[in-house]
Amino acid sequence: MTTHWLVTGAHGLLGREVRAELAADPGAVVTAPGRDRLDITDPAAVRAAVDGHRVVVNCAAWTDVDGAERDEAAATAVNGTGVRHLARACADTGALLLHISTDYVFPGDARGPYPEDAPTEPVNAYGRSKQAGERAVAELLPETGYIVRTAWLYGEHGRNFVATVLGLAARRTTLDVVADQHGQPTWSRALARHLAALGRAALAGRAPAGVYHGTAAGQTTWHGLARETFRLGGLDPARVRPVGSDKFPRPAARPAFGVLGHGNWARAGLAPLPRWDDQLTAALATPHFAALALAARSAVGGHPPD
Repeated sequence: MTTHWLVTGAHGLLGREVRAELAADPGAVVTAPGRDRLDITDPAAVRAAVDGHRVVVNCAAWTDVDGAERDEAAATAVNGTGVRHLARACADTGALLLHISTDYVFPGDARGPYPEDAPTEPVNAYGRSKQAGERAVAELLPETGYIVRTAWLYGEHGRNFVATVLGLAARRTTLDVVADQHGQPTWSRALARHLAALGRAALAGRAPAGVYHGTAAGQTTWHGLARETFRLGGLDPARVRPVGSDKFPRPAARPAFGVLGHGNWARAGLAPLPRWDDQLTAALATPHFAALALAARSAVGGHPPD
C-alpha cells in the first residue's frame, strides 16, 4: 500500500535523515521540500504542500537559540505560527502530523527525567517559540498530532557538537567543555528511524496521539560527550577539560538539566531510542565521522599549543 509523506525542512540535519529513511521504504512516496521551496510561515503555501499527503513530518524550524533571544518574534513565526499553519492544514485534509520539538520547553531544574506530561516552562525565547508550536499541535490535532521532543542532536548534515569537537581536536591540544549541563546526545539517523516507525504505527492505529520523547537513553554532560567522542575517535580523552557554563556566557540561558523520560513509546508498541553512547559508537563508525576522526588523529602533534 502506498503512503504519501511530506517532510518539511528536508535539507536540514534531521530532515535529510528522515528523507533517506523513508526512501528505503517501497511503500512510501516522499515529497521533501527544503526551505527554499516551502516557507511554513506562508499559510497558502503550507495548505498546498500538505494537500494529498497522509503523513507530514515537520523538521522545519528556527534552530538558532541565541538568535531567538535577539529576535523572538522571528523565531516564533517559524516555530509557533508556522507550526500552527501546518497543524491547521493537516486538520483540514486529515493528514497525520509528526512535529519535532525540544527539551528546551522545560526549565531544566528537575532532579530526574522529565516525563512526557510534565508542565512546560521555558527559560529562553527559543523554548517559548517551540512551546507555541506544541500548543498549536495539541489544540488543532488532539487525535492525529504527534509531538516528538529531541535534544543534543548531531549527525552527518549541518553543524553539530560532535563534528565540531572532532574539528577542534585537529587544531587544539586541549578543549574546555561545559560539564554542568546534563542531557541526552541523540544521533539524527537513530531519531529518523523512530520517526518513520512512529508514523507507520500511527497509520496502523497503534500509536496514540500526543507527546513522545525522541532522545537517547541514559545521560551525560557536554564534557562527557566530548570525552567519549575523543575516545571513540582514537584520541586522548584527557585532552578534554571540564569547565562551568559561566566560562562561556551566551545570550540565551541554557537549561542545566534536559534529561527526558521515554514512557510513551510503549503505548505505540515501540522501544525507546538506544543509549547515547551506543548511538555515538554507531555514528562514529560511519564514513563521515570516521573521516573527521582520522583527520584529527593525523593532526595530533602537528598543531601549536593553545
